[in-house]
Amino acid sequence: MEQVIGENLRRVRRNVWRAARRAGRDPQAIRIVAVSKGVSVAAIRAAQVAGQRLFGENRVQEFISKYKELGDAVEWHFVGYLQRNKVKHLAGRISLLHSLDRWPLAVALDHWAREKGSVFDALVQVNVAREPTKHGLLEEELPDFLAAVAGLPGVRIRGLMTVAPYVLDPEEVRPLFRRLKELAVIHRRYAGVNLEFISMGMSNDYVVAVEEGANLLRIGTAIFGPRGAKGEERHGQKTR
Repeated sequence: MEQVIGENLRRVRRNVWRAARRAGRDPQAIRIVAVSKGVSVAAIRAAQVAGQRLFGENRVQEFISKYKELGDAVEWHFVGYLQRNKVKHLAGRISLLHSLDRWPLAVALDHWAREKGSVFDALVQVNVAREPTKHGLLEEELPDFLAAVAGLPGVRIRGLMTVAPYVLDPEEVRPLFRRLKELAVIHRRYAGVNLEFISMGMSNDYVVAVEEGANLLRIGTAIFGPRGAKGEERHGQKTR
């Protein structure tokens, strides 16, 4: 297992490096979030041996179980849909939430951050494709949402995230990735927020995402191998 995961990570890193160079970008500015949903702690440790330090979970109970074993030996991001009543389990344990998608969740984040004497760093999830089965704000809702969250002392917006439709040809989602980057540029200093992170791209389309400006890539299957039904990695969908 360790050898396979190590080889997979090296392949992904090579692809990221080449895509960044083609786009005239610095490969060092792009971070890979190894999405470890459904994989064992042993698999995470194997990725650690290969130099991976950043992992993303999208189920709170699974995250809690892994955190008990690994603690802060790795950097944790939460990349899936988050229920308000589970926010308390993440406070002080994750370095970034990728999926802030609604006002009640922002209020819950603010409450638990202040309860723990910390701040939740978060990305706003944007439904660029306007898919009814996906979570996320519509782009026209973004300005008012950013302004409102700026008034919450326990929440710090760090960027934008989107979940692209699953397609066989990643070129089909290139316009969506390009649009998210445009939105980050348009609103970069809006209401005092600093949209420095752009989280987009998964195992089947991360090369295109790099070419269009992603600096956080959420990659699971390409690192850990298949973990179930087709589309399992497409976290952020309303239907599960």
